[in-house]
Amino acid sequence: MSYENLKEYVTAHGQEHLLKYWPELSDNEREQLAGEIRKLDLAETNEIFRRANEATKVILEKFDDDLKPIPQTHYESVPGLNEEKIAEYENIGFKEISDGKVGVLLLAGGQATRLGFGHPKGMYDVGLPSHKTLFQIQAERILRVQQMAEERTGKYGNITWYIMTSQHTRGPTAKFFKDHSYFGLNEENIVYFEQGTLPCFDFDGKILLDEKHHIASAPDGNGGLYRALKTQGVLDDIKKRGIHHLHGHSVDNILIKVADPVFIGYCKSKNADCAAKVVQKSSPSEPVGVVCRVNGHYKVVEYSELTDEAAERRNPDGRLTFSAGNICNHYFSSEFLHKIADFERKLKLHIAKKKIPYVENGVRQKPTEPNGIKIEKFIFDVFEFAENFICLEVARDVEFSALKNADAAKKDCPSTARQDILNLHRKYIREAGGVISDDVDVEISPLLSYGGENLRELVNNEVFTISPFHLKSMQESSNGYHNGNH
Repeated sequence: MSYENLKEYVTAHGQEHLLKYWPELSDNEREQLAGEIRKLDLAETNEIFRRANEATKVILEKFDDDLKPIPQTHYESVPGLNEEKIAEYENIGFKEISDGKVGVLLLAGGQATRLGFGHPKGMYDVGLPSHKTLFQIQAERILRVQQMAEERTGKYGNITWYIMTSQHTRGPTAKFFKDHSYFGLNEENIVYFEQGTLPCFDFDGKILLDEKHHIASAPDGNGGLYRALKTQGVLDDIKKRGIHHLHGHSVDNILIKVADPVFIGYCKSKNADCAAKVVQKSSPSEPVGVVCRVNGHYKVVEYSELTDEAAERRNPDGRLTFSAGNICNHYFSSEFLHKIADFERKLKLHIAKKKIPYVENGVRQKPTEPNGIKIEKFIFDVFEFAENFICLEVARDVEFSALKNADAAKKDCPSTARQDILNLHRKYIREAGGVISDDVDVEISPLLSYGGENLRELVNNEVFTISPFHLKSMQESSNGYHNGNH
């Protein structure tokens, strides 16, 4: 595209300021800027800005009149299920795993800025006795659940791990897996793909320049998943491998049951196309979105969008009416994901006002007040397009502990994540007949036990006094691809 064509293109869409510094740029810089502009569909970009603004102009809907909890017919709670029901779901899930029909969608684009880490968040070590990272813990859960499925069905199947990175985390993530021999998984069953980016705008819809030759942009949010699946060929790969069920979750939940057979089995048995795992809200004021129905459609209503009356409303049994706390832990049928690719442009857009560096009079400025907006899509905004959406409530202490902040925050931080997993492992040891006090830290390797199983022979009547202690599987003790302590 010549300079004339480029100028005509940006001018036609009201973004001619992008070429303001063209005369001052070197050939390389001109090439970079032209390439970035060519990649943008400016008609669509302007439309995204318009739609995002329209969405926020609608005054915060107070959803009271048309707000309903999830009907009981679409809701089950793992703590409330009997053992037979859990086994029934689990067996269905194990069969799907051993038939190679299960994939995992990992949202791993975060750069751990709030953690102050500066690397992909999955590479973070919360300080367990083994010093395993989030990536390693999740990889080993996949290995163990594949093994359990084979033990249950007599047939071995692979789980395909689709890892969504951002532009900046893809290289380091792929290198980290390679350097650690893929944590024992087959390299061909790990597929990396990149979430997209959207330009950053000023409040009038002009695209900001980060440098004279570089457009300011930001990742398009975890809802960028759906476009990325299509544009990066992942949907084709899912089809080619014959995968029917995808478990999607964020990398920062240290308690995540990756490819959970109970969840897969529950969703298959109910013929769901989309589902969410939820936890009970701890109090009416806990700042967490709740899954509910609005105008007959399933949605996540943010904490700030609920009136106090709705947040505090209770059922006759005393439970909060709107108690289904969203934890970014979802099921999708592959058919639904293929269908969503057509709805992707209808997804709701969310605006965040931010301090975005920009160029003024040729100099890069770092604003001290919000000067522009970033636009994001959220993964849960597809719920309303589901024909059969269901929810599975799980116990928070067993399945949810998020890692978002540095330790100074004292919440959703490395210390709480470490404490939550060690508490859960103490619980598993006690359930298997072991004796352990609350001040003894024992980590159970995911290769040994996925969810508390496989421990009785090892720990029954054992008294644990050494702390910290790392309980490993046989193969782990013999094949040292990591550095856990005995």
